[in-house]
Amino acid sequence: MKIRAMVTVHGFVQGVSFRYHTRHMAMLLKVTGWVRNLPNGEVQGCFEGDEREVKSLIDWCHEGPSLAEVENVIVEKQEYRGEFKDFQVR
Repeated sequence: MKIRAMVTVHGFVQGVSFRYHTRHMAMLLKVTGWVRNLPNGEVQGCFEGDEREVKSLIDWCHEGPSLAEVENVIVEKQEYRGEFKDFQVR
């Protein structure tokens, strides 16, 4: 089953290559979508793909790269749209 999730990661997650590591993991898992920094210091992503792989990427976001200090991850499930061909850092 294909799913879509909007993910917001709180904590010390900017300046630690969180977006680039997220893109790398997404490509390994064959998840499409995007990830970006928000002005308030959070990282936000939109993930689409097979349910198992999207959930694996979300699980990874709870830890992030080694220098990140993730405090909380908020996940909002949305209707799958299939609008992405790849995964981009915005």
